[in-house]
Parts: sequence; C-alpha cells; structure tokens
Amino acid sequence: MPQPTTYRHLFAIPGTRAFTAGNLMARLPMGMFSVSAVLMIAGTRDSYALAGAVVATGLAATALVAPWTARLIDRHGQARIAPPATLLAVLGSLALVLCTRMGAPDWTLFAAYAATATTPNTGGMSRARWAHLLKGDPAALHTANSFEQAADELCFMLGPVLAAFLCGAFFPEAGTLTGVLLLAAGMALFTAQRSTEPPVRSRQTPSEPPYRAPGMPPLLVVCLAMGAVFGALEVVTIAFADTQGHGTAAGVVLGLQAGGSCAAGLVYGALKPGGSAERRYPWCIGAMAVLLTLPLLAASLTGSLVVLAGALLISGMATAPTMITSMTLVQERTPEGRLNEGMTLAVTGLLGGIALGSAAGGWAAEHVSATAGFGVPVAAAGVALVIALAPRAFDPLNINPESRPIH
Repeated sequence: MPQPTTYRHLFAIPGTRAFTAGNLMARLPMGMFSVSAVLMIAGTRDSYALAGAVVATGLAATALVAPWTARLIDRHGQARIAPPATLLAVLGSLALVLCTRMGAPDWTLFAAYAATATTPNTGGMSRARWAHLLKGDPAALHTANSFEQAADELCFMLGPVLAAFLCGAFFPEAGTLTGVLLLAAGMALFTAQRSTEPPVRSRQTPSEPPYRAPGMPPLLVVCLAMGAVFGALEVVTIAFADTQGHGTAAGVVLGLQAGGSCAAGLVYGALKPGGSAERRYPWCIGAMAVLLTLPLLAASLTGSLVVLAGALLISGMATAPTMITSMTLVQERTPEGRLNEGMTLAVTGLLGGIALGSAAGGWAAEHVSATAGFGVPVAAAGVALVIALAPRAFDPLNINPESRPIH
C-alpha cells in the first residue's frame, strides 16, 4: 500500500476518520472556554481585568499540570488516562459556572478555573496517533500536521463564534455548559477508537525528558512568546468590540483571524515546502510579527471593527505555517516513546504565554485603551522573532545527529 501524501489518502487509513471526528468534537471547546469565561465573568462582575486574570490563572495551572497528564498518557495509554482527566476538568468548569451564577467571592473563580487544568491535550493526542500511523514517512506526516493545525484553527474559528452567540443569545453560562457537553462526548468517542491508539512507553526503556532534548529549550521559549500573542489578541479584541458597542460580535471577529490561519494551514500542507524546518521557522515568525502590525494600525487609524476584522483575517495567515513548523520541530526533537509529553510541553509553553498575554492584554485594555492593547501581541511577536534569530538557536548543526530521535 503506498504511503499517503494527500488529505484524501490520510483518511483512507482505517480508523482515522473515527478518531478525528471524536477529537474535533472534544477540541472545539478549547476555542470556547476562555471566550465564554471572559464574557461570563466580565458580564457579571463588570471587569475585564478580573476576567483576564481568571483565564490567565487557569491557563497557568494547565501549563503546570498538562505535562504530568501527558506523561501519564504516554506511560499508560490514552484510553486509560484521558477519560478520568477529562471528568476532573468538567467538574472544574461546572464549579466555575456555579460560583459565577451564585455571586461567590472572586477567589472561587480562580480556584474553579484552575481545576480545569487536567484537560488532556486533545490536539497532541491526535498528532501522536498520526505520528504512530505514519512512522517513517515525513512527507505524509507534514500533511497530517498541517491538517491538525488547520483543525486547531477551525476550532478556534468556530469556538469563539459559538461561545459569543450562546452567551449573548441565551444566558452568560451557556457557552461554558455547551463546551462541557462537547468535551465529554468527544473524548468518549475519541478514546473508544483503540485500533489507532499509539502503544504505551515501556517503563524499562528510560529516555531523556523532552524539555532537556537538544534544541528543545529555545523552541519552548519561542512557544511561550507566541502564546502571549494569542492570549493578548483574544482579550484585547473582545474589549475593543465591547467599546464599539458590539461585544457579541467579538467571536465573529476572532473567528476571522482563525479562519485566515486555517486556510493558510491547508495550503501550506498541500505545498510541502522544501528546506529544513529549522530554516523555515524564523521566516514564519517574522511574517507573523509583520502581519500583526495590521490590527494595531486598523484599530488606531480607523477605530472600525469591520476594518479590524479584515486586518485580523490577513494577520492570521502566518499563524498556521508557524505552528505547523513548530510542531514538526517538536516531533523531530522529542525522545522516542514520549511524543505526547513533548508536544504537550510545546502546548504548555503556548498556554503559559497565553496566560501572560491575557493578563497583559486585559490590563492594557482596562488601564490604557483597547486600541493600545493591540501593541501587546506585536511586542510579543517581536520577542519570539529575536529568540528565533539568536545564533545557533535553531541551527541543525547545533544538534547532535546521534541524539536526534527518529520516529
């Protein structure tokens, strides 16, 4: 059987359609929860700073807990660990709804949202399955990674729209409750697909922790900076839409940014660009940094939400190629048998950055202006670019070929 090289060929592999359907259902809430929490808390407590801080706390907790959860998944299997971890996260989300609804003290919001930190890395588990199924075929894996990144962007395109609609059309807690139902049902369907699940790592085969693998530390720091871009952009966009009197349109505006990234990701996967991922990575980040100036200019020069939406659509086109290249590097550098943990560390870096960006963006929007807040993601992208351009940070010659894992 020839190795798959197109999206159509990927899903001709037995079992891939079923696990993808469940994973997409479980992944959609990842684009809903933070927006739902911001709208729910800001709507009841009248403070974007509080809402941003609560979301930042939850994401920071996830950054600490997620690698531990991923390590358990690598060691014991997705079907054994993911369901109970999801149940704990669901209880945390329900607690947040109750605390908000009942007017509980602010500290309870922080505690409840932090309890959602056990949510498994759904995208990472899906990518681990592709890496297992496509082992030894880099071209096919590039296509699979591109699809997964496009799926991420699709969920972050539809998630905010759905969350904003539910919270605005029904009641403030509707977005979170719907996300909880989708997460629980999707994870149950995903973990039920045992034929495509990667094998567990043997305890008798020790390996180096992914964060200590050659080339990984600078990559994780760049992920942190890029996460700050995403976190700040989300909160600032919501605040800007609210100042324009169109708060419920924030989800649509954010969805356009993710839509641009989704389209770019699918094209990027079909093109199969040449050259090493190490060489492409700084160029991708540079393109992201340049395009992120467009939302800042749109907000400051026009003050129009429509113009801002167009700027976000264009700026998002650099996101997916950057993330696809990033995940390719993570897969190349993660030790054998710890792939889910390695990818989760990258996501952890992103989440940690999102936490910082959410807090910084919320502070800027409330204490300076929503327009000025768009400078936060530009600054964060600049930091990522500086790190990526640091001498030898991503130079393949800086990595010992004998220590690079082969998947």
